[in-house]
Parts: sequence; C-alpha cells; structure tokens
Amino acid sequence: MEAWLHSSIHTLLALFALPKVGLPAIFLVSLVSATLLPLGSEPAVFAYVQVAPSMFWPAVLVATLGNTIGGAISYAMGAGAEAAWHRWRARQADRPDGDHSAARATGGDAPSPGGRWHALTTRWFQRFGPSALLLSWLPGVGDPLCAVAGWLRLPFWPCVACMAIGKCLRYIVMTAALLHAWPWLSGWL
Repeated sequence: MEAWLHSSIHTLLALFALPKVGLPAIFLVSLVSATLLPLGSEPAVFAYVQVAPSMFWPAVLVATLGNTIGGAISYAMGAGAEAAWHRWRARQADRPDGDHSAARATGGDAPSPGGRWHALTTRWFQRFGPSALLLSWLPGVGDPLCAVAGWLRLPFWPCVACMAIGKCLRYIVMTAALLHAWPWLSGWL
C-alpha cells in the first residue's frame, strides 16, 4: 500500500511538473494537501518560486486559494459526517426490535459521539470560534481542525476567512524563509 501511495504521488507530481504547468500545479497540490491526504504543498511552492522568483506573490496567492478550498472541503466532510451520525443515531433509536445497545454504546442520549474528547473540543471551539482556524495551517492538526469546525457547524464564511489568513501567512513565511536560507542550506548540503 505504501509503495502504491508513493508511486501515485510521484505520478501526480510528474503529470503536473513544475515549471511546465506552474500555477495550476501549485493550486492542485495545495488543494489536495489541505484534505486529509498526506501531501505537503510547501515544496511545490518553493520549487516554483525558486525557478520563477518574480512569481512569489502569484504562487503564494494560488497556493492559499487551493489550500483554503481544500480546508473548506474538510469542513464540508465534517459537516456531512455529523449529519450522517445523527441519521444513524435516529435509525438506532427507532429500531423495532427494541435493541438500543448500539445507541447506549455511543453515550446514550448524548448529542454527539466522542465523550470527553468531544466535550473538550467543543469547549475549545466555543471559546475561540472560527478564529481557531487560524491554526488550520499546522501539520497534522490543521486538517482535522477544519473537519471538526464543520462537525460543530461553526459559521462557514468566518471559518473560511480564518483558514485563508492562517494559510496565507504560512506560505509567505515558509517560502520567504526557504528562499533566504536556500543559498546557505544548499552550500551546507
């Protein structure tokens, strides 16, 4: 499975090779990397800007757009999962055989699954609201944050705005830092 995934990613990157395709490749890689798939977009943005330094701002903006749309997809996946979970709970409660063990196993009449973790996450999002998604750029944490915001039905457009701000700042800082550090890093490697 791991070899297949590795091969698929290389095939995808070869198909959208930089700088032949350029900004569309950055958009696609940024969009895919913002979903729950394990793919980083920073190397694509850095490689493109390394080849075409005058394209720094267009590359950052296109990457931000793709990554923000990917975050919105994760948000929608979370909202869809929450709706599906409530439909499942309703079906379990309406079972004619009277067997409600599945509903009891998930917390009885609790409004949603997850017990303590759900309560902590809900409290955290209630405290910070959509601004919690300023952290949606964080590796390993950001994509699930977007999905949880959808699950909790936080307001969509404020969430998207906070995602875009966080992701844009990440691309600016990461790409600029790599551009300035690259001469030193390439000489050291």
